[in-house]
Amino acid sequence: MRYIFLFTFLLCVDYCSAQVDQSDKQRLIVTTDLGGTDPDDIQSMIHLLVCSNVIDIEGLVSSQVWMDDPDKTDKIIESINWYEEILPNLKKHAQGYPNANYLKSVTKRGQAKSNMSGVGKGKDSPGSELIISVVDNKEDKRPVWISGWGGMNTLAQALWKVKNTRSKKELREFIKKIRIYDVLGQDDAGAWIAKSFPDIVYIRNKKIYGWAPSDEWTKKNVQNIMPLGQYYPDRVWATEGDTPAFLFVYANGLNAPEHIDYGGWGGRFSTEKISGIRGMDFIVKSGKDETQYDPYYMYGSTEEGIDAINKWKQHIFNDFAARMLWTTTENYSAVNHHPVAIVDDSSLKVINKKAISGDSLIFDASTSNDPDENTLDYKWSVYNEPSSYKGAITIEESSSSTCKILLPSEASGKTIHLILEITDNGTPALTAYRRIVINVDKEE
Repeated sequence: MRYIFLFTFLLCVDYCSAQVDQSDKQRLIVTTDLGGTDPDDIQSMIHLLVCSNVIDIEGLVSSQVWMDDPDKTDKIIESINWYEEILPNLKKHAQGYPNANYLKSVTKRGQAKSNMSGVGKGKDSPGSELIISVVDNKEDKRPVWISGWGGMNTLAQALWKVKNTRSKKELREFIKKIRIYDVLGQDDAGAWIAKSFPDIVYIRNKKIYGWAPSDEWTKKNVQNIMPLGQYYPDRVWATEGDTPAFLFVYANGLNAPEHIDYGGWGGRFSTEKISGIRGMDFIVKSGKDETQYDPYYMYGSTEEGIDAINKWKQHIFNDFAARMLWTTTENYSAVNHHPVAIVDDSSLKVINKKAISGDSLIFDASTSNDPDENTLDYKWSVYNEPSSYKGAITIEESSSSTCKILLPSEASGKTIHLILEITDNGTPALTAYRRIVINVDKEE
Protein backbone atom coordinates (compact mmCIF):
# COMPACT_ATOMS: atom_id res chain seq x y z
CA MET A 1 0.00 0.00 0.00
CA ARG A 2 1.35 3.42 -0.96
CA TYR A 3 1.19 6.44 1.35
CA ILE A 4 0.64 9.90 -0.01
CA PHE A 5 1.44 12.83 2.28
CA LEU A 6 -0.32 16.10 1.64
CA PHE A 7 1.48 18.90 3.47
CA THR A 8 0.18 22.33 4.34
CA PHE A 9 1.90 25.66 3.97
CA LEU A 10 2.89 27.23 7.25
CA LEU A 11 0.81 30.38 7.38
CA CYS A 12 0.52 33.03 10.04
CA VAL A 13 -3.08 34.21 10.09
CA ASP A 14 -4.26 37.24 12.05
CA TYR A 15 -8.01 36.79 11.76
CA CYS A 16 -8.87 40.21 13.14
CA SER A 17 -6.86 41.94 10.41
CA ALA A 18 -7.79 39.46 7.69
CA GLN A 19 -10.94 39.26 5.64
CA VAL A 20 -12.59 36.66 3.46
CA ASP A 21 -11.06 36.85 0.01
CA GLN A 22 -13.45 38.24 -2.60
CA SER A 23 -12.98 35.14 -4.75
CA ASP A 24 -14.42 33.07 -1.88
CA LYS A 25 -17.50 35.29 -1.57
CA GLN A 26 -20.71 35.02 -3.55
CA ARG A 27 -22.57 37.96 -5.10
CA LEU A 28 -26.13 38.28 -3.79
CA ILE A 29 -29.31 40.17 -4.64
CA VAL A 30 -32.23 39.67 -2.25
CA THR A 31 -35.84 40.15 -3.31
CA THR A 32 -37.94 40.45 -0.16
CA ASP A 33 -41.47 41.24 0.92
CA LEU A 34 -40.09 42.65 4.18
CA GLY A 35 -42.78 44.78 5.80
CA GLY A 36 -45.56 42.33 5.02
CA THR A 37 -47.74 40.35 7.39
CA ASP A 38 -45.03 37.82 8.35
CA PRO A 39 -42.09 39.38 10.26
CA ASP A 40 -39.76 36.55 9.30
CA ASP A 41 -38.20 38.67 6.54
CA ILE A 42 -37.12 41.21 9.17
CA GLN A 43 -35.60 38.37 11.19
CA SER A 44 -33.74 37.07 8.14
CA MET A 45 -32.58 40.57 7.17
CA ILE A 46 -31.04 41.17 10.61
CA HIS A 47 -29.32 37.80 10.40
CA LEU A 48 -28.06 38.55 6.87
CA LEU A 49 -26.70 41.95 7.84
CA VAL A 50 -24.58 40.62 10.71
CA CYS A 51 -23.19 38.01 8.27
CA SER A 52 -22.62 40.53 5.47
CA ASN A 53 -18.83 40.46 5.73
CA VAL A 54 -18.78 37.00 4.09
CA ILE A 55 -21.27 37.76 1.29
CA ASP A 56 -21.16 40.49 -1.35
CA ILE A 57 -24.63 42.05 -1.14
CA GLU A 58 -25.29 43.86 -4.42
CA GLY A 59 -29.01 44.51 -4.16
CA LEU A 60 -31.92 44.56 -1.70
CA VAL A 61 -35.16 44.70 -3.66
CA SER A 62 -38.61 45.25 -2.18
CA SER A 63 -40.84 42.73 -3.96
CA GLN A 64 -44.53 42.03 -4.25
CA VAL A 65 -45.97 38.62 -3.45
CA TRP A 66 -49.62 37.64 -3.99
CA MET A 67 -51.12 41.12 -3.86
CA ASP A 68 -50.26 44.68 -4.87
CA ASP A 69 -48.69 46.55 -1.94
CA PRO A 70 -47.32 50.07 -1.54
CA ASP A 71 -43.59 50.68 -1.77
CA LYS A 72 -41.86 49.11 1.27
CA THR A 73 -38.27 50.08 0.60
CA ASP A 74 -38.45 52.28 3.70
CA LYS A 75 -38.76 49.12 5.79
CA ILE A 76 -35.51 47.78 4.34
CA ILE A 77 -33.83 51.14 4.96
CA GLU A 78 -35.03 50.97 8.56
CA SER A 79 -33.26 47.62 8.98
CA ILE A 80 -30.09 49.12 7.54
CA ASN A 81 -30.37 51.98 10.04
CA TRP A 82 -30.38 49.42 12.86
CA TYR A 83 -27.31 47.81 11.28
CA GLU A 84 -25.61 51.21 10.98
CA GLU A 85 -26.01 51.69 14.73
CA ILE A 86 -23.89 48.64 15.55
CA LEU A 87 -21.61 48.62 12.49
CA PRO A 88 -18.63 50.26 14.30
CA ASN A 89 -18.58 47.34 16.71
CA LEU A 90 -18.88 44.74 13.95
CA LYS A 91 -15.90 46.25 12.15
CA LYS A 92 -13.77 45.68 15.25
CA HIS A 93 -14.33 41.93 14.95
CA ALA A 94 -14.05 41.26 11.21
CA GLN A 95 -13.21 43.13 8.05
CA GLY A 96 -15.46 43.20 5.01
CA TYR A 97 -18.66 44.63 6.45
CA PRO A 98 -20.33 46.97 3.91
CA ASN A 99 -21.08 50.56 4.82
CA ALA A 100 -24.70 51.43 5.51
CA ASN A 101 -24.79 54.14 2.83
CA TYR A 102 -23.73 51.59 0.24
CA LEU A 103 -26.49 49.20 1.29
CA LYS A 104 -29.03 52.01 1.11
CA SER A 105 -27.82 52.86 -2.40
CA VAL A 106 -28.59 49.32 -3.61
CA THR A 107 -32.00 49.16 -1.93
CA LYS A 108 -34.61 49.50 -4.66
CA ARG A 109 -38.30 49.09 -5.25
CA GLY A 110 -39.37 46.18 -7.42
CA GLN A 111 -42.49 45.84 -9.52
CA ALA A 112 -45.55 48.00 -8.80
CA LYS A 113 -47.88 45.05 -9.37
CA SER A 114 -47.62 41.49 -8.12
CA ASN A 115 -47.13 38.26 -10.07
CA MET A 116 -46.78 38.28 -13.86
CA SER A 117 -49.27 41.15 -13.97
CA GLY A 118 -46.29 43.34 -13.08
CA VAL A 119 -44.12 42.15 -15.99
CA GLY A 120 -43.99 43.46 -19.55
CA LYS A 121 -43.46 46.47 -21.76
CA GLY A 122 -43.19 49.74 -19.86
CA LYS A 123 -43.03 47.97 -16.49
CA ASP A 124 -39.35 48.39 -15.70
CA SER A 125 -38.66 49.23 -12.06
CA PRO A 126 -35.62 50.48 -10.13
CA GLY A 127 -35.23 46.91 -8.88
CA SER A 128 -35.32 45.28 -12.32
CA GLU A 129 -32.86 47.85 -13.64
CA LEU A 130 -30.55 47.16 -10.69
CA ILE A 131 -30.58 43.43 -11.45
CA ILE A 132 -29.64 44.09 -15.07
CA SER A 133 -26.79 46.42 -14.11
CA VAL A 134 -25.37 43.99 -11.55
CA VAL A 135 -25.45 41.02 -13.92
CA ASP A 136 -24.01 43.17 -16.73
CA ASN A 137 -20.90 44.03 -14.69
CA LYS A 138 -18.18 42.78 -17.03
CA GLU A 139 -15.40 43.31 -14.51
CA ASP A 140 -16.83 40.75 -12.09
CA LYS A 141 -17.01 37.27 -13.59
CA ARG A 142 -18.63 35.69 -10.55
CA PRO A 143 -22.25 34.56 -10.88
CA VAL A 144 -25.05 36.54 -9.26
CA TRP A 145 -27.31 34.72 -6.82
CA ILE A 146 -30.90 35.96 -6.69
CA SER A 147 -32.27 35.10 -3.27
CA GLY A 148 -36.06 34.95 -3.53
CA TRP A 149 -37.56 35.73 -0.12
CA GLY A 150 -40.68 37.08 -1.83
CA GLY A 151 -42.03 37.21 -5.36
CA MET A 152 -39.78 36.68 -8.38
CA ASN A 153 -41.43 39.12 -10.76
CA THR A 154 -38.72 41.80 -10.48
CA LEU A 155 -36.22 39.29 -11.83
CA ALA A 156 -38.83 38.25 -14.40
CA GLN A 157 -39.03 41.88 -15.58
CA ALA A 158 -35.25 42.08 -15.91
CA LEU A 159 -35.21 38.88 -17.95
CA TRP A 160 -38.19 40.04 -20.05
CA LYS A 161 -36.38 43.27 -20.94
CA VAL A 162 -33.10 41.60 -21.82
CA LYS A 163 -34.91 39.02 -23.95
CA ASN A 164 -36.79 41.72 -25.86
CA THR A 165 -33.94 44.20 -26.32
CA ARG A 166 -30.85 42.07 -26.93
CA SER A 167 -29.63 39.36 -29.27
CA LYS A 168 -29.99 35.68 -28.47
CA LYS A 169 -26.26 35.47 -27.79
CA GLU A 170 -26.40 38.40 -25.40
CA LEU A 171 -29.38 36.84 -23.64
CA ARG A 172 -27.47 33.56 -23.22
CA GLU A 173 -24.53 35.44 -21.72
CA PHE A 174 -26.89 37.25 -19.34
CA ILE A 175 -28.72 34.21 -18.00
CA LYS A 176 -25.45 32.25 -17.73
CA LYS A 177 -24.46 34.49 -14.81
CA ILE A 178 -27.73 34.12 -12.87
CA ARG A 179 -28.40 31.63 -10.08
CA ILE A 180 -31.78 31.53 -8.32
CA TYR A 181 -32.62 30.25 -4.84
CA ASP A 182 -36.40 30.59 -4.54
CA VAL A 183 -37.93 30.08 -1.09
CA LEU A 184 -41.15 28.08 -1.51
CA GLY A 185 -42.33 29.92 -4.65
CA GLN A 186 -44.38 32.98 -3.70
CA ASP A 187 -45.79 34.17 -7.04
CA ASP A 188 -46.40 32.82 -10.54
CA ALA A 189 -43.33 34.57 -11.99
CA GLY A 190 -41.00 31.78 -10.91
CA ALA A 191 -42.79 29.23 -13.09
CA TRP A 192 -42.68 31.69 -16.02
CA ILE A 193 -38.92 32.19 -15.55
CA ALA A 194 -38.25 28.44 -15.42
CA LYS A 195 -40.41 27.84 -18.50
CA SER A 196 -39.07 30.75 -20.56
CA PHE A 197 -35.39 30.28 -19.65
CA PRO A 198 -34.85 26.52 -19.26
CA ASP A 199 -31.06 26.89 -19.09
CA ILE A 200 -31.18 29.07 -15.98
CA VAL A 201 -29.97 27.62 -12.66
CA TYR A 202 -33.21 27.65 -10.67
CA ILE A 203 -33.50 26.12 -7.19
CA ARG A 204 -36.91 26.09 -5.52
CA ASN A 205 -36.63 24.90 -1.94
CA LYS A 206 -39.89 23.48 -0.58
CA LYS A 207 -38.10 21.79 2.37
CA ILE A 208 -37.34 24.99 4.23
CA TYR A 209 -39.01 24.55 7.63
CA GLY A 210 -37.77 22.69 10.69
CA TRP A 211 -34.20 23.93 11.10
CA ALA A 212 -34.69 27.18 13.05
CA PRO A 213 -33.96 27.63 16.76
CA SER A 214 -36.63 27.65 19.45
CA ASP A 215 -38.32 30.81 20.67
CA GLU A 216 -36.44 30.42 23.96
CA TRP A 217 -33.05 30.23 22.23
CA THR A 218 -33.92 33.23 20.06
CA LYS A 219 -34.98 35.28 23.08
CA LYS A 220 -31.78 34.54 24.97
CA ASN A 221 -29.24 34.77 22.15
CA VAL A 222 -30.76 37.35 19.81
CA GLN A 223 -33.62 39.43 21.20
CA ASN A 224 -31.94 40.06 24.57
CA ILE A 225 -28.71 41.21 22.92
CA MET A 226 -28.91 45.00 22.79
CA PRO A 227 -29.26 47.24 20.96
CA LEU A 228 -29.84 45.19 17.79
CA GLY A 229 -31.88 42.46 19.47
CA GLN A 230 -34.71 44.82 20.35
CA TYR A 231 -35.57 45.10 16.65
CA TYR A 232 -35.76 41.35 16.07
CA PRO A 233 -39.51 40.56 16.08
CA ASP A 234 -41.27 37.63 17.71
CA ARG A 235 -42.19 34.71 15.53
CA VAL A 236 -45.68 34.63 14.00
CA TRP A 237 -45.34 31.54 11.80
CA ALA A 238 -41.84 30.15 11.20
CA THR A 239 -38.68 31.82 12.45
CA GLU A 240 -36.41 33.09 9.66
CA GLY A 241 -38.18 31.24 6.88
CA ASP A 242 -35.94 32.84 4.24
CA THR A 243 -32.56 32.56 5.94
CA PRO A 244 -31.43 29.31 4.22
CA ALA A 245 -31.39 31.21 0.91
CA PHE A 246 -28.44 33.32 2.05
CA LEU A 247 -26.88 30.64 4.25
CA PHE A 248 -26.46 28.68 1.00
CA VAL A 249 -23.93 31.27 -0.22
CA TYR A 250 -22.27 32.03 3.14
CA ALA A 251 -18.50 31.68 2.64
CA ASN A 252 -17.41 29.20 5.32
CA GLY A 253 -15.31 26.48 3.69
CA LEU A 254 -18.19 23.99 3.68
CA ASN A 255 -20.63 25.61 1.27
CA ALA A 256 -19.94 25.23 -2.46
CA PRO A 257 -22.86 27.01 -4.16
CA GLU A 258 -21.73 26.23 -7.71
CA HIS A 259 -22.19 22.55 -6.83
CA ILE A 260 -25.79 22.50 -5.65
CA ASP A 261 -25.58 18.80 -4.73
CA TYR A 262 -22.60 19.26 -2.37
CA GLY A 263 -24.77 20.34 0.56
CA GLY A 264 -24.19 22.85 3.33
CA TRP A 265 -25.87 25.43 5.52
CA GLY A 266 -28.59 26.22 2.97
CA GLY A 267 -29.52 22.64 2.08
CA ARG A 268 -28.66 20.16 -0.65
CA PHE A 269 -30.26 19.93 -4.08
CA SER A 270 -30.56 17.43 -6.89
CA THR A 271 -28.64 18.07 -10.10
CA GLU A 272 -31.58 16.79 -12.13
CA LYS A 273 -34.36 19.27 -12.75
CA ILE A 274 -37.90 18.05 -12.17
CA SER A 275 -41.19 19.41 -13.40
CA GLY A 276 -44.04 20.98 -11.52
CA ILE A 277 -42.50 22.11 -8.24
CA ARG A 278 -45.48 24.26 -7.25
CA GLY A 279 -45.29 27.43 -5.26
CA MET A 280 -47.30 28.28 -2.15
CA ASP A 281 -51.05 27.74 -2.16
CA PHE A 282 -51.85 31.44 -1.98
CA ILE A 283 -50.77 31.73 -5.63
CA VAL A 284 -53.86 29.78 -6.66
CA LYS A 285 -55.98 31.52 -4.02
CA SER A 286 -55.04 34.87 -5.56
CA GLY A 287 -56.33 33.73 -8.94
CA LYS A 288 -53.01 32.80 -10.56
CA ASP A 289 -52.14 29.51 -12.19
CA GLU A 290 -48.63 28.06 -12.49
CA THR A 291 -49.93 25.12 -14.51
CA GLN A 292 -50.26 27.38 -17.56
CA TYR A 293 -46.44 27.17 -17.80
CA ASP A 294 -46.27 23.37 -17.65
CA PRO A 295 -43.93 21.75 -18.11
CA TYR A 296 -41.39 23.91 -16.29
CA TYR A 297 -38.34 22.47 -14.59
CA MET A 298 -36.46 23.45 -11.42
CA TYR A 299 -33.89 21.93 -9.08
CA GLY A 300 -35.49 20.60 -5.90
CA SER A 301 -34.25 19.32 -2.56
CA THR A 302 -32.56 15.95 -2.28
CA GLU A 303 -34.24 13.17 -0.35
CA GLU A 304 -32.86 14.25 3.04
CA GLY A 305 -34.90 17.45 2.79
CA ILE A 306 -34.57 19.71 5.83
CA ASP A 307 -32.07 17.30 7.40
CA ALA A 308 -29.52 18.67 4.92
CA ILE A 309 -29.64 21.89 6.96
CA ASN A 310 -30.25 20.28 10.35
CA LYS A 311 -26.93 18.47 9.97
CA TRP A 312 -25.21 21.82 10.62
CA LYS A 313 -27.82 23.71 12.59
CA GLN A 314 -25.96 23.98 15.89
CA HIS A 315 -23.04 25.57 14.05
CA ILE A 316 -25.47 28.01 12.42
CA PHE A 317 -27.01 28.91 15.79
CA ASN A 318 -23.61 29.45 17.42
CA ASP A 319 -22.42 31.58 14.51
CA PHE A 320 -25.44 33.87 14.78
CA ALA A 321 -25.15 34.09 18.57
CA ALA A 322 -21.46 35.04 18.33
CA ARG A 323 -22.14 37.71 15.72
CA MET A 324 -24.88 39.19 17.89
CA LEU A 325 -22.35 39.47 20.70
CA TRP A 326 -19.96 41.25 18.32
CA THR A 327 -22.60 43.98 17.93
CA THR A 328 -22.40 44.81 21.64
CA THR A 329 -18.73 45.66 22.10
CA GLU A 330 -15.67 47.06 20.39
CA ASN A 331 -13.46 45.00 22.72
CA TYR A 332 -12.08 42.19 20.58
CA SER A 333 -10.99 40.09 23.52
CA ALA A 334 -14.46 40.17 25.13
CA VAL A 335 -16.09 37.83 22.59
CA ASN A 336 -15.32 34.74 20.54
CA HIS A 337 -14.19 34.63 16.90
CA HIS A 338 -13.96 31.92 14.27
CA PRO A 339 -10.94 29.63 14.09
CA VAL A 340 -9.07 29.36 10.80
CA ALA A 341 -8.94 25.94 9.12
CA ILE A 342 -5.78 25.43 7.08
CA VAL A 343 -5.28 22.48 4.76
CA ASP A 344 -2.86 23.26 1.92
CA ASP A 345 -3.82 26.94 2.31
CA SER A 346 -6.11 29.18 4.35
CA SER A 347 -8.69 29.83 1.64
CA LEU A 348 -12.28 28.62 1.77
CA LYS A 349 -12.23 26.91 -1.62
CA VAL A 350 -13.02 23.24 -2.13
CA ILE A 351 -9.83 21.19 -2.30
CA ASN A 352 -9.89 18.64 -5.12
CA LYS A 353 -7.51 15.69 -4.85
CA LYS A 354 -6.87 12.81 -7.21
CA ALA A 355 -5.90 9.47 -5.74
CA ILE A 356 -5.67 5.78 -6.58
CA SER A 357 -7.94 3.18 -5.01
CA GLY A 358 -6.01 1.30 -2.35
CA ASP A 359 -3.99 4.36 -1.40
CA SER A 360 -3.85 5.96 2.01
CA LEU A 361 -4.01 9.75 2.10
CA ILE A 362 -2.70 11.82 4.97
CA PHE A 363 -4.18 15.29 5.50
CA ASP A 364 -2.49 17.81 7.76
CA ALA A 365 -4.39 20.72 9.38
CA SER A 366 -1.86 21.30 12.14
CA THR A 367 -1.20 24.93 11.20
CA SER A 368 -4.86 25.81 11.76
CA ASN A 369 -5.24 28.40 14.49
CA ASP A 370 -7.62 30.43 16.59
CA PRO A 371 -7.40 34.24 16.91
CA ASP A 372 -8.50 34.05 20.56
CA GLU A 373 -5.95 31.31 21.30
CA ASN A 374 -8.73 28.92 22.27
CA THR A 375 -8.28 25.17 22.31
CA LEU A 376 -9.28 23.54 19.02
CA ASP A 377 -11.13 20.27 18.52
CA TYR A 378 -10.67 18.51 15.16
CA LYS A 379 -13.21 16.32 13.41
CA TRP A 380 -12.59 14.61 10.07
CA SER A 381 -15.59 12.84 8.57
CA VAL A 382 -16.97 11.63 5.26
CA TYR A 383 -20.04 13.52 4.06
CA ASN A 384 -21.86 10.52 2.65
CA GLU A 385 -24.77 12.16 0.85
CA PRO A 386 -22.80 14.04 -1.84
CA SER A 387 -20.15 11.30 -2.10
CA SER A 388 -20.73 8.92 -5.00
CA TYR A 389 -18.94 6.16 -3.08
CA LYS A 390 -21.39 4.92 -0.45
CA GLY A 391 -19.36 2.18 1.20
CA ALA A 392 -17.60 2.22 4.54
CA ILE A 393 -14.40 4.28 4.79
CA THR A 394 -11.81 4.15 7.54
CA ILE A 395 -10.41 7.42 8.88
CA GLU A 396 -7.55 7.02 11.32
CA GLU A 397 -6.95 9.78 13.90
CA SER A 398 -10.26 11.40 12.96
CA SER A 399 -10.09 13.64 16.06
CA SER A 400 -6.52 14.83 15.51
CA SER A 401 -5.04 17.67 13.49
CA THR A 402 -3.66 15.09 11.06
CA CYS A 403 -5.71 12.18 9.76
CA LYS A 404 -5.23 9.23 7.43
CA ILE A 405 -8.02 8.05 5.14
CA LEU A 406 -7.91 4.60 3.55
CA LEU A 407 -9.38 4.40 0.05
CA PRO A 408 -11.13 1.07 -0.58
CA SER A 409 -10.52 -0.64 -3.91
CA GLU A 410 -14.28 -0.52 -4.46
CA ALA A 411 -14.11 3.31 -4.50
CA SER A 412 -12.51 3.30 -7.94
CA GLY A 413 -14.19 5.80 -10.24
CA LYS A 414 -16.05 7.42 -7.33
CA THR A 415 -15.81 10.60 -5.29
CA ILE A 416 -15.45 10.98 -1.54
CA HIS A 417 -16.25 14.22 0.30
CA LEU A 418 -14.01 14.58 3.33
CA ILE A 419 -15.05 17.37 5.70
CA LEU A 420 -12.76 18.92 8.29
CA GLU A 421 -14.51 20.68 11.16
CA ILE A 422 -12.42 22.72 13.59
CA THR A 423 -14.32 23.91 16.66
CA ASP A 424 -12.94 26.16 19.36
CA ASN A 425 -13.86 26.05 23.06
CA GLY A 426 -15.00 29.65 23.21
CA THR A 427 -18.52 30.79 24.09
CA PRO A 428 -20.38 30.17 21.91
CA ALA A 429 -18.16 27.58 20.27
CA LEU A 430 -17.43 28.41 16.64
CA THR A 431 -16.62 26.06 13.78
CA ALA A 432 -14.48 26.44 10.65
CA TYR A 433 -14.50 23.99 7.75
CA ARG A 434 -12.57 22.72 4.77
CA ARG A 435 -14.08 20.40 2.19
CA ILE A 436 -11.83 17.97 0.33
CA VAL A 437 -13.27 16.12 -2.65
CA ILE A 438 -11.24 13.02 -3.44
CA ASN A 439 -11.56 11.69 -6.98
CA VAL A 440 -10.57 8.04 -6.89
CA ASP A 441 -9.04 6.41 -9.97
CA LYS A 442 -8.45 2.74 -10.60
CA GLU A 443 -5.56 1.04 -8.85
CA GLU A 444 -2.44 0.97 -10.98
